Parts: sequence; structure tokens; C-alpha cells
Amino acid sequence: MTLDAHLVVTRPAFTLDIAISVRAGEVVALLGPNGAGKTTALRALAGLTRLSGGHITLRGRPLHTLPAESRPIGMVFQDYLLFPHLSALDNVAFGPRCQGVPKAEARRVAAELLERVGLADRAAARPRQLSGGQAQRVALARALAVRPELLLLDEPLAALDAHTRLEIRSGLRRHLADFDGATVLVTHDPLDAMVLADRLIVIENGAVVQQGAPAEVARRPRTDYVARLVGLNLYRGTADGHQVKVGEVPLHASEQLTGPVFVAFPPGAVALYRSRPDGSPRNLWQARIDGIERHGDNVRVHLDGPIAVFADITPAAVADLDLSPGQRIWASVKATETHAYPA
Repeated sequence: MTLDAHLVVTRPAFTLDIAISVRAGEVVALLGPNGAGKTTALRALAGLTRLSGGHITLRGRPLHTLPAESRPIGMVFQDYLLFPHLSALDNVAFGPRCQGVPKAEARRVAAELLERVGLADRAAARPRQLSGGQAQRVALARALAVRPELLLLDEPLAALDAHTRLEIRSGLRRHLADFDGATVLVTHDPLDAMVLADRLIVIENGAVVQQGAPAEVARRPRTDYVARLVGLNLYRGTADGHQVKVGEVPLHASEQLTGPVFVAFPPGAVALYRSRPDGSPRNLWQARIDGIERHGDNVRVHLDGPIAVFADITPAAVADLDLSPGQRIWASVKATETHAYPA
């Protein structure tokens, strides 16, 4: 591993205690709700927050004993923190100059990096003359200019509008693929994490609750937070063959398991009925509508009952069923859409 870290930061009302390992050329995203400890972890890696315990090792060398300015790290902050009085070129050249690189060489390196991120024609521009996407690319070039072994990205797309975010996300993925060091990305946006990262580490309340490849985490969430991120209904239950008991509701799943399991299905797999449907589908229960809201092109119906469920249906279906909050309704989901996996 290029990066091997055990980060312990203790504060009066909060403790971060997580392990992070990153291979050369790998992008690892720290994902979690606000207050989970993501930014604290990043600042600890950068040397901006002191460790209470643990260690940080980079390419076999201890890093946690070094001050921030001596660590071979490049960092892109959420608001980029470009120097307003310097041009884009001089912002990028600043890091090499601080490392003792002669001015001409530092500016040559900066010019090459600006060309790589597609901003050669904006080299003379000051930060106030740059768009949000351009400023983000300058910040990335500045972080890479110090030839870091570890690249840290703190919500690098959060300040961008939706259209710019789409374009810059794609470009950032290409630039990260060309970086041969370790990269740690902090984000609360699941799409940023899924697109940019090779591996996810999900943090809640200062601890790691799940990690793995994006597709694996999305397919098998292990907490309610992760399930909401990837758009699944998630429950804990006890399996006996294809049947999973969730509270008092028996659900039939595609998989055959025994013992404690998670069971999950997408909101779009939930069908709603005004009266008990004919044919008695296996996964069927009665619920009360707790809320109705717009969700993209569909309508999300919040159901309360023996199990709480999100159901995504079309606006036409809402009209046909004449749904309203407080109404009693029947809900079902096909066994083929219901998946179980060990807890």
C-alpha cells in the first residue's frame, strides 16, 4: 500500500477512529453524512489536525511526525483557496517555488500543468476572472505541481453548478487516472464517489461502517444511510431459506440463506393497490401513506406500517389510485426484485 493510516482524533463530543489504505494509482472516496468525520480525516492526513493516536505511513515512511509543510501531499480545498492577487500560472507555480525550484522552472512546470487541464489560454487570468470550473482545474494543477505522493480532494465539485459539475467530473476522472500516487477524495455526493473512486470507505459517527468497490457497496448496502444514498429500501431480518422475517412481515427473496441477513429492494419495485390484489403475491402487506413527494420524473410515496417503505410510481398512477396522505393501501414487491445477503 502507498498509504497506510490509522487515524484517531479525539474531541470532547466526538471520536474519529478509522483505518485507510490506498494503493498507488488508486482513488479512494470517503463518503458519509455531515459530521461523520470525513473532513477531520482529510485534515489529519494533511497534517492540519493533530492525531490523538494511530499512525500515517506513506510509501513505508512515517508521515504523522512531520509538519504539514514537510509532507509530500497536494490538496484541493472545497473553495479552492487560490491566491486572488496571482495569475493562474503563478498560483500553480507557487508550490514548486516554495520547494526551492527556480522561478523559470516553476513557471514551466505550471504552464505544462495548465495545458494538461485545458487552461493554457487562461494562464494570465486572475482567480476572479475564472469560472468555477476553471478555478477548480487551476486548484488541481496547483496541487499536482508539487509532485505529491498523496493527493487529497475535499469536496472538489461542491462549489459548481449542476451543468459545470457534469463536465468537470468527467475531466477530473481523466486527470486522476493519470496520477500515479494515492488519492483520497472526501464527498457527500454518491454520484461523485461512484464516478471518481475505485473504492469507497463509508464513515458514520467517526467509524467505518462499510467499504468496497462502488458497485458492491451500491448493490449490498449495510446501513440506512448507504441504502438511502443508492436508492434502496433496506431492512435487517432473519432468513430461513428464501423467506426473510422482517419484524412481523415475511418477505420472500431471490437468495436462499439462513440466519441474520439484510434484505433490500428498490422503491421502483414496489407496487401499490387500493384493495387487496388478486393472486395473493408473496410479498404483500397493508400500509398507511405517510407522505407523497415529487422525486425526479416519478412520485415517491412514503409508506408507514409493519415496515416503512419508499415506493416510486408515476404521476399517472398517483392519479389513477387517487392517493392521499393518511390513506390505507396495499403494497407488494416481487420476490425476484427482493435480494438478501448476510448481515
